[in-house]
Amino acid sequence: MLALSRKKDEAIIINDDIEITVIEIKGDQVKLGITAPKSVPIYRKEVYVQIKDANKEAAEQKIDVAALNKLFTKQDK
Repeated sequence: MLALSRKKDEAIIINDDIEITVIEIKGDQVKLGITAPKSVPIYRKEVYVQIKDANKEAAEQKIDVAALNKLFTKQDK
């Protein structure tokens, strides 16, 4: 892990196209501004963990392939 010290309004650059700027420091909280291409997803860690867990749970669901196939098969009536 790289650890850097930054003051208010100072920034770091990642990979030429991502900039992280210290916007505000209040007590033990730091407000960051992130400029990045739209193709780069940015999440707070706790949100990322929830998404990852939900995706894992969804991937582990047992699927009744025959029932799913019936949903997508045209039925003559």
